[in-house]
Amino acid sequence: MQERLRPLVRLEAPVRPPKTAAGLDVAYVGDDGTLVAAVTVLDVATLAVLDSVVVRATTSFPYVPGLFAFREAPALLRALEQVKVLPDVLVCDGQGLAHPRRFGLACHLGVLTDLPSIGVGKNSLGPYDPPGSARGEWTPLLLDGEVVGRTLRTRPNVKPVFVSVGHRSDIEAACALVLRLTPCHRLPETTRTADRLGRIS
Repeated sequence: MQERLRPLVRLEAPVRPPKTAAGLDVAYVGDDGTLVAAVTVLDVATLAVLDSVVVRATTSFPYVPGLFAFREAPALLRALEQVKVLPDVLVCDGQGLAHPRRFGLACHLGVLTDLPSIGVGKNSLGPYDPPGSARGEWTPLLLDGEVVGRTLRTRPNVKPVFVSVGHRSDIEAACALVLRLTPCHRLPETTRTADRLGRIS
């Protein structure tokens, strides 16, 4: 399925900067496949939460590296269907093109919703050269010798994040958005608010 959907990914510069951005995160409850999918929609200018939805679900899909979308996407899509403020972009806690088959969670959700999407991973799937220590410094993110995103420093002297395009965006716009969403912390406020919501729900 990933290989069949991958040609549908559109790499393009956004027509205008997004005004709203959705954070998507999944928390697992116990070992029986129960999960909590959380979506928060933020005003990009103020980082205020405009809307939020939580969906509890159960998945039978096994834990397989590279196939997280098949565990997490169904519940996240259900949550996205319930938001009242339509986001201009999805900011996924995971990968986009920085994926063994170039179709991570951000690509999966972006293609299925046809919303612009980016992936912001906490960890890299391969080795990387650390960027400079200043905020905004970056180095190319490589996978199998191919540039698939950027290793981006969002806080001085703090471990970088790993940004890749999911759908209907380009890497310049993706990194610019991530820097707007990280005024105080390493991870975007979209990710932080969705993670917090999922943990308390």
